[in-house]
Order: sequence, then C-alpha cells, then structure tokens
Amino acid sequence: MQALNLTADEFIALAKRRLRPEPPSFGDVISRPRGDHEMQPQPIAPPDEKAAVPAAVLIPIVPRPDGPTVLLTQRAAALRSHSAQVAFPGGRVDAVDGSPVVTALRETEEEIGLPRERVRTLGFLDAYLTGTGYRIVPVVALVEPPFSLVLNAHEVDDAFEAPLSFLLDPANHRREGREWQGMYRTYYAMPFGDRYIWGATAGMIRNLYERLAG
Repeated sequence: MQALNLTADEFIALAKRRLRPEPPSFGDVISRPRGDHEMQPQPIAPPDEKAAVPAAVLIPIVPRPDGPTVLLTQRAAALRSHSAQVAFPGGRVDAVDGSPVVTALRETEEEIGLPRERVRTLGFLDAYLTGTGYRIVPVVALVEPPFSLVLNAHEVDDAFEAPLSFLLDPANHRREGREWQGMYRTYYAMPFGDRYIWGATAGMIRNLYERLAG
C-alpha cells in the first residue's frame, strides 16, 4: 500500500472525489459502518447500529506551508472515560443539532475554541461503531489559518498538529492488541513522537487513508 503525500490542494481535490458528499444514514446497505469489530482476530458481530449513541467528530485538515496537518486533541486526564487519549474534537449529537456537521462544529468550538467560520466541510467518512457503544460520523473539513485556540480545561489538556503525510502513510499504521473485557482485542496505533494515537481515532484515520487511496 502506497503512502499519500499530498499538498493541500491535492487533498481537497481528492477528498471531493472520494469522500461521501452526505453523512452516512442508518442502515446504509451500500457502505456498512466501519468499526472496532472489523479488526478482531476472531470474527465478531458489529454492534447494533441503531442502539449506539449518535456522535460526530471533526477531522480538521490545516493547510500549512510545509504541508497539510491534522489537528488533534489530548483529552483531559481527569475525564472518567477515554482520559488522556488522543482524539478528534467532537462528541454526542444533541437533539437540537440537526446534522453531524452542526454537532462536530459545536463540540469543536466548545472543546478548543476553534471558530466555526474558519471551517469548511469537504465530505464524510462511513460511520464508525465503537466497542463502547457509539456511532460516530467523521466530518472531514479544511481549517483556514490563521486561527487561535482556547482550550476547555475540563475536556482537553492539549491540542496539536500532526503531518497529514505521516498519518496517511500505511507504514505508520501498526496493529496492536490488549486484553479488554476478557477478550484479546486488536486495533490500529500510530505513535507520533510522544503522542500515542490509537483506537477509534487511529481507526478513522486508517479509514480516511483507505477512502482516499481508493
């Protein structure tokens, strides 16, 4: 599998061709939900899609002079679930949101203070089902510099950018595993310096790579 080393313009053009133009709907027979269930050494049934908690995340692509980057967060260490993990900004869908885009933009603004007027949606990945019971819609978007961030200390400890070229290189996509709830579970991991990108976040990055690579 070939690494994708794209300029910002190349990424935008490819995203418009390869990403879903509309959010994935429930029970989509054309493209089934992706998720943790796909990567296990022993086949397991996917979670019930309609029973999962609806959520959305923003996959923010930032055009930089040295190449596009992906904006990620380090969740607050004091959180009860997924504490200190690397994540995309996002969260649960509120009934008043109306669309995954609204959810992703609202949650991103709440978590890191990224102004929504700096964000332009490019498309969507397939829904991602997690073993913890969430159905996540990834919203891929371009974030136009300059912008400043204001971190919500209750939700995130840090925000950082990783080169898109690093994340879209399958040589950096490790398959690792651990014991969880009495079963050995495998997942993608993409260590980046002292950051450990893994789990659903790494899984969605892998899905982005597969979608773009065709």
